[in-house]
Amino acid sequence: MKQPKYKKIIEGAEGLSLGISMVVAVLLGVGIGYWMRRTFEYEWLFWLGIFWGVAAAILNVYKAYKKQQKEFEEISKDPRYKNYYEDIDEDELSEFEK
Repeated sequence: MKQPKYKKIIEGAEGLSLGISMVVAVLLGVGIGYWMRRTFEYEWLFWLGIFWGVAAAILNVYKAYKKQQKEFEEISKDPRYKNYYEDIDEDELSEFEK
């Protein structure tokens, strides 16, 4: 079966988008914190904004992890990859594979 022409580029862009979304989340948090500090004149609001940005970045990583985990579970159900070691005797496995 032939792979689509731009499949690798799209997969690379998905990986890159996670890094970009982390940076954007932190920058938005800093921006919101700076705006709140200037508007309401409380210093701690700046740190609250930073906390929100970092929390949003962590949430993005968690969502990407869950998405990858779901994809790997679907792959593990594929009969081509299921129970690879069932057909191999224990004597045939090298020390590294045990």
